[in-house]
Amino acid sequence: MIKIRLFCAAGMSTSVLVAKMQEAAKAKGVEADIEAFPESTMSKKLEEGIDVALLGPQVRYKLPAAKKLCSAKGVPVDVINSVDYGMMKGDKVLDFALKMLGK
Repeated sequence: MIKIRLFCAAGMSTSVLVAKMQEAAKAKGVEADIEAFPESTMSKKLEEGIDVALLGPQVRYKLPAAKKLCSAKGVPVDVINSVDYGMMKGDKVLDFALKMLGK
C-alpha cells in the first residue's frame, strides 16, 4: 500500500483531485491510500508515515520548507504540475507520484 499525501492551502479542490487519483489507481491495479490535507499539517502527517508528499501549485512557495521536512524522513516531495492540477488529471498526478517512488 502506497501512502500518497497531497498538501494544499485549504483542501477543497484538492479533494476532487484525490478522488480522480483513487479512480486511476484502481484502474491501474495500484493499492494506494491517497488523502489531501492543509500544508500546515505536513510535519504531523510525516510523523504518521507517508511514502510521497505532493504540494498543490498554490503552495509551491512552500517547497523549500517541505523539502527540508521531508528529506529528514526520506520522503520524496514535489509540486503537482499546474496544468494537471487545474484539469484534475488524476491519472497524470498518480503517475507523477509513482515515478517519484521509482515505480
